[in-house]
Amino acid sequence: MIAYSRQSIDEDDINAVVEALKGDFLTGGKKVEEFEKALGDYLGAKYVCVMNSATSALHVAYKSIGLSDEDEIITTPITFCATANAALMCDATPIFCDVKSNGNIDEKKIEELITPKTKAVVPVDFGGNPVEIDKIREICDKHKLYLIEDCAHALGSDIDGQKVGNIADISIFSFHAIKPITTCGEGGAIATNNKELYEKAKLLRSHGIVKKQAWNSDMTELGYNYRLSDVACALGISQLKKLDRFIEKRTKIANYYNERFTNNPYLFPVKIPLHVKSSYHLYPILLDRSLWCAKEDIFEALHKKGIGAQVHYKPIYKFSYYKERFGEQKLQNAEEFYKAELSIPAHQKMSKEDAKFVADTILKILKNTKECKL
Repeated sequence: MIAYSRQSIDEDDINAVVEALKGDFLTGGKKVEEFEKALGDYLGAKYVCVMNSATSALHVAYKSIGLSDEDEIITTPITFCATANAALMCDATPIFCDVKSNGNIDEKKIEELITPKTKAVVPVDFGGNPVEIDKIREICDKHKLYLIEDCAHALGSDIDGQKVGNIADISIFSFHAIKPITTCGEGGAIATNNKELYEKAKLLRSHGIVKKQAWNSDMTELGYNYRLSDVACALGISQLKKLDRFIEKRTKIANYYNERFTNNPYLFPVKIPLHVKSSYHLYPILLDRSLWCAKEDIFEALHKKGIGAQVHYKPIYKFSYYKERFGEQKLQNAEEFYKAELSIPAHQKMSKEDAKFVADTILKILKNTKECKL
């Protein structure tokens, strides 16, 4: 099975992990700070705080801005549920904004959702394609709102040469196994240029405990155990050195697909603007409307051929928990994006032959799929 994304671990990574395992500290050691510095240098961010998952990073980011039961965030429904779930963990309410045809939040629809309860806007860089962050920043500044960018898909993406993760008050990154780089399967980080938010995040990451002198310490507020181990950070340091090479390989696969899928009647690739570099965590294709009714059959046919397609994402508000808590919701563009989207394999472990097989098979399956009666 050719997975839609997967980790790439080599001997350098294994040796880095083994060396960390032989060290004096498996957690709470120097590898954590070393990884944080390397990430900060790569992103161009002043402060980085690594954690055991991007979900933990989201939760800490929300807690750091004081998100509470009196607050709302505006976010996208086309994302993994953690983006909204972490707000619920703070007893806040997620308000869903519709998306554009590329799956990113529609910045033109944000302002109409702002209320006196709105505390933050939380866009997601879908698939690695950055949102219109400058325009969203302007909206947040105008209304005195926090901007928290969920960059879980976008480590290594840039806009006009500037790495994603510098414009928002807090940016969230993920090192899950299927992301371009990983830290032992799970891991995450926040990046910020705000020292106060950074210090708050560090406190919340480690039980709210402040070390004083000798054995003495103090717990100043309720925190969590969201720390990332030295072993995981050792792998992250090794992987980060290869990130640009990984993205280059993903981009070559994506460019091949773009050429193969030009001017066909069955699907449309998501276009990446020329001034933007995507990490290509995902390569999403959008099925022609005439094939939406057959999407499940197409999905199953691809899997039978050994192509691990996936769907990103079912709109969060369609989950039973959200419907029971907030009632029925429907956003037209999000609904249509969900009906059309399929993510196909595009990662650094693939060969040109793999990409050709995927493209040939998809086009053949779609050509033989019965169209819907519109």
